[in-house]
Amino acid sequence: MMPFWKRKPKPTGPPMHGPDFSSVDSREKAIAMVDEGTLETLWLMPPEFGGVDDPLNVLYVPRGIAEVKRRTDLNIVAPLMRSGDVQNYTATPEYRGNSLIPMALNISVTDPKEYRTQIVIWGEALDRKSN
Repeated sequence: MMPFWKRKPKPTGPPMHGPDFSSVDSREKAIAMVDEGTLETLWLMPPEFGGVDDPLNVLYVPRGIAEVKRRTDLNIVAPLMRSGDVQNYTATPEYRGNSLIPMALNISVTDPKEYRTQIVIWGEALDRKSN
């Protein structure tokens, strides 16, 4: 998991369509949006796979996205891990500008087989084909 201060900035300015989270550039703003019900928390490494309760393991995403990731983790990734088809798990957020809200989340499981998917959230990522 890459610390937020090392991530590469993505395009700035308002997105062409869809929601705009470009002004959410601090943890305080994200938490305020969680409190008002616009955003929710998401664990990068889920507890089922050994994820710990740590701020570096938490993302803030629009409501509903955490459930999409949870279903992917439990219904697709977990069976692959149980069968021994994969051993390594990574979930990597992709950011836009200075926003703390990822525009996409890339999930990859490997070794010996491989499965990759992307959850698109906002910005230019919405123009991509989602799995």
